[in-house]
Amino acid sequence: MPVEVRELIIKATIVQELGSTPNSAASSQNNGINASEEIVKVCVDKVLEILKEKNER
Repeated sequence: MPVEVRELIIKATIVQELGSTPNSAASSQNNGINASEEIVKVCVDKVLEILKEKNER
């Protein structure tokens, strides 16, 4: 009798480097937002790819 585990755990750690000037800190925050959006996009794409491969089997 096969056992099926339906659990997906995704962990991400985002480290933001702080600049020495306020302007670079503000631009660093904008880059951090863009970087985190990019990370989420890559994760979603990877999960969708795994689900597609699973359905093709």
